[in-house]
Amino acid sequence: MTKLRLAIVGAGPAGIYAADILLKAERKFDVSIDLFDHLPAPYGLVRYGVAPDHPRIKGIITALRDVLDRGDIRIFGNVRFGEDLTLEDLKQHYNAVIFATGAIRDAALEIPGIDAVGSYGAADFVSWYDGHPDFPREWPLDAASVGVVGVGNVALDVARVLAKHAEDLLPTEIPANVQAGLEASPITDVHVFGRRGPAQVKFTPLELRELGELRDVDMVVYDEDFDYDEASQAAIASNKQVMVIDRVLQSWRKRESVNNQGGTASRRLHLHFWAKPVEVRTDDDGRAAALVYERTRPDGQGGVEGTGELREIPLQQLYRAVGYFGSPLPGVPFDKKHGVIPNHEGQVLRKDSNERVPGVYATGWIKRGPVGLIGHTKSDAMETVSHLINDQGSWWQPADPSPEAIPALLESRGVVWTDLDGWHRLDAHEIALGEPVGRARIKVVDRDEMVRVSRAE
Repeated sequence: MTKLRLAIVGAGPAGIYAADILLKAERKFDVSIDLFDHLPAPYGLVRYGVAPDHPRIKGIITALRDVLDRGDIRIFGNVRFGEDLTLEDLKQHYNAVIFATGAIRDAALEIPGIDAVGSYGAADFVSWYDGHPDFPREWPLDAASVGVVGVGNVALDVARVLAKHAEDLLPTEIPANVQAGLEASPITDVHVFGRRGPAQVKFTPLELRELGELRDVDMVVYDEDFDYDEASQAAIASNKQVMVIDRVLQSWRKRESVNNQGGTASRRLHLHFWAKPVEVRTDDDGRAAALVYERTRPDGQGGVEGTGELREIPLQQLYRAVGYFGSPLPGVPFDKKHGVIPNHEGQVLRKDSNERVPGVYATGWIKRGPVGLIGHTKSDAMETVSHLINDQGSWWQPADPSPEAIPALLESRGVVWTDLDGWHRLDAHEIALGEPVGRARIKVVDRDEMVRVSRAE
């Protein structure tokens, strides 16, 4: 019986699901899987891309943990692909590789002034508040009025974390430096901008509802945004999710705080629809001072068109949450325009000829772009894995497929890696840090400290 030695690069949901699906799949060969990640801890964006006050989504970690704790997948954390381990190394020791590296950079928003001081990508801010070890520990929270461009769940996460009172985040696993930074924030107003209408937003009803539950924060919506066209009315009538979103927004219109009338809270969260960002105005020091946007309207084709009417909202910081973007990997084809590895159903293709690259596969956001929820990640992995199984004839023929080869190689290069036992130690350590103060956990942020705890050094 043949044996498949498989490397998976990326230990987030996409990589872990691919491993699990392959191990459970019908096949005529044995499998052994090594999972590599550049971070010392697994779970990718579920650990480092989900707001700390979202314990329900964090519940996904429980399912991922169950997969890893079966013990039939090896983990090598704190290993950088392209530096500590190359594609050529993988060919020497494995039959194939699946890249599941996700997307952590911000997509561009190309308007004048977007590079002003105080204008940021939301992904960087998310990495900061989630305690990602490769991002600075400090964040300049010095603005009273802040803008967030985008109407997806990430935009709402950013808006919620900015508007929420820091002490209300204390029961979560928010890192200590993040809580201290938010505590000192002088923020009073958060403005969220979307270029389409309320019936075309990308966020989920649950995310929206949570905004309205924030303590001492008034929700502000504007009556002029709710003059629905036929397409919007049809979407509300035919789509349950859109119907619920409309119901929540309509309930906020009836609140006293709406349109800035009669609100009593110390902070306000404004939702501006039909608002297409045009320019970030700056002050004499090059700092963000205002967002200029154009009012839009439905174009009758399901899109929007400009009305020519420009408006300006004063602000001192701006976050763009217009999508994530993949990063290229050394030696692996990359589509710079779409931020993905070019592929056919997960089989990686050469960039110039569209020929298949034998032995190389992709799954998750690096395969299809940053769209869809966890369910999509599972079906994605299934498609990729089924090709991998059927492509047995074109697998690599490694010179040394022995399980001992990889630890020996990493050791010879001085790579200090972490394993599954190490993750259990770090996990227990973080939970223990939180216990005395009644918190779920206190996340260790420093990479070296994560590695020391993991390796019991």
